[in-house]
This record gives sequence, structure tokens and C-alpha cells, in this order.
Amino acid sequence: MQTLNFIKQGQGPIVVLSHALGCDLSMWDGVAAALQDRYTVLRYDHRGHGRSAAGDGAYDIDALADDAAALIREQAEGQPVHFVGLSMGGMTAQALGARHPGLVRSLAIANSASHYDAAARAMWQARIETVLSEGVRQIADGAMQRWFTPEFRADAAGGGAARVSKLRAVLEATPSAPYADACAAVAHIALAAGNARIVCPTLVIAGSRDEATPLAMSEAIAAQIPGARLVSLDAAHLSAVEKPAEFAALLTAFWATL
Repeated sequence: MQTLNFIKQGQGPIVVLSHALGCDLSMWDGVAAALQDRYTVLRYDHRGHGRSAAGDGAYDIDALADDAAALIREQAEGQPVHFVGLSMGGMTAQALGARHPGLVRSLAIANSASHYDAAARAMWQARIETVLSEGVRQIADGAMQRWFTPEFRADAAGGGAARVSKLRAVLEATPSAPYADACAAVAHIALAAGNARIVCPTLVIAGSRDEATPLAMSEAIAAQIPGARLVSLDAAHLSAVEKPAEFAALLTAFWATL
């Protein structure tokens, strides 16, 4: 298990926010601001991202779930949390719900996947090779196109372009080896069997314009987890960045039903 950098803010029941590959906890700025009046928001950097150390080499998604579990045990004072993960964070959420059911009161899994086929794994391997040979900056243009809709990337007046620029800088600052290790962990996920064992209430959030993890991937997750609910936002892959108020509203409406 890896010691993680985190920020804890707000008051009320604890919500943990788990970010996407190549991002850091700042990905959640808008959602955290929307939740902090009613919830204690605990957001953190995955190992090898942001200000969290990389650890020793290769790992899998179960290891990221165990990292999160250790943080929850340390910071939640024995209380189960609402765990929210997007993309790689959503994969972490799935593994956490299966491996550490006593730590989670609910799960929200956004813009994520539970399995990749051979063609997708080959794509991940090609990205790993590019990053290790040419650096993370080489894949930044493609990442921005997957992460955000064209109108959000171009939205200077509304702040979208500034958010894109900030998260691009975060991505490009991620060291190549830890980024490649994270890609390998993501590429080899096999979460369906664990999802069938998840017992807490679960919300699955898709992006209707998400090309990185299309709607069918969210539908598969929702079908695997007993009783899971599926909703959608008009956004690309980083839906919580494009639509933070709407994303937070989906969460609070879900939690209100528990």
C-alpha cells in the first residue's frame, strides 16, 4: 500500500473522490466546491500522480483499491464512505467495492470500464511504448481530445479552455514510468467477477459523448453490479470537469435516496 497525498475539506458525511489516469486531485475542484457545504470531501492523488510517490514498479487495480482502503481507514474514523471514481478512479471504485465492502456506503463509477479486449490492450501497449520512448507530452493532444468536447476546449469566456490547459499541464508533468505503470494496470482490468459481489448501492455515470469509455462500457458495469443505476451526462470523458455542478447534483440526488 502506498501513502497518498490528499486534501480534506467541508463538513458532513465523508465523500472520497478518485481521479482519472494522468490527472491529480485538482480534477475534482468543481465537484468538491459543490459538495463541501454538506459533505466532507476527501480527494487524493493516486500513486505516481500529483504529489503521491510512485512506489516500486508495476501494480494492478487491486493495489490502487488497497491504497484507497488504507486512506479511508486512516481518515474516515471507521465510518463507511461514499466513494466516487472516474475512469481509472472508477476502476478503483469497482475493485474497492469488491475487496473492501465494509469501507463503502455507496459507489459512484463514472466514465469507466470493467474489461478491455485484446485490441484495446494492444492500444494501451502502444501508448506505453510511446510514453516510455518519447515522453508523456507526446500523447497530450490525443488525451485532450478524448477528455473534453471541442466546445469545452474552446470555451475561453466560460473557463473551459483554462481548465483544459491546467489539466494538460498536470498530465505533462506526470513522469513517464509511473504513467506507463498506470496504463498497464488499467489495460489488464478484469472486474466483472468482483462487480457481481458488490453489495452497496451503486450509481454508474456515463458520458454521452465519451469516446474513451463509451456508453456500452458503463452499461456493462451497471449490468454486472446488482441493483446498480445508470445515468448519463452530456459530456466527454472527464464529465466531472466539464459538468461539475450537474455531476455533483447526480451524486447528491443518489445519496438522498439511500
